[in-house]
Amino acid sequence: MSLNTFLRRAVLSTSPCRPISHPWAQVAIRNYLGEAGEETKSLSAKEEALLKIAKPKAEEIFQKHIELPGDGIETRRKRLVYRSKQRGWLEVDLLLGTWASDHVPNLDDDELDQYEDFVNMETIDIYNVITLRLDVPESMKRDGNGVVERIQEWARSSPLGKADPEKYREVKTDKNLI
Repeated sequence: MSLNTFLRRAVLSTSPCRPISHPWAQVAIRNYLGEAGEETKSLSAKEEALLKIAKPKAEEIFQKHIELPGDGIETRRKRLVYRSKQRGWLEVDLLLGTWASDHVPNLDDDELDQYEDFVNMETIDIYNVITLRLDVPESMKRDGNGVVERIQEWARSSPLGKADPEKYREVKTDKNLI
């Protein structure tokens, strides 16, 4: 249970409070239901003043956190190359990272979309598609000329798949995979 949930439950169980749901914070406002059933807020003046100051600042901080920095195409390419090199499986890091270093800087927007969809797959599925254990998913097929098909073709002809230790060391060094 998160601390926020714990505190909200603790407050709700000891006093009649109504939490206000917001992505960045939970604020409990104490309420009193009069005899007629009308609801009245009972925040002190000091609490109201603090809330008035805190809300805009918190909203500004929240907006900074949800925006991606620099949405330019070069940033996107660099992010995809990084994600390709850092999958967590050495085999996939080498195959996908090497391909990405060589080819992602030259992809257009549509191809970047295709590649990003591929990189968003589970690592085991990426490995199985690259090594031809699984067929290319239907949503990613592009009549033999899609990004995933090109990755498969590259992997078939790549010296990385031929277990040459010297080539393995060379590629890891050249592509900054070590």
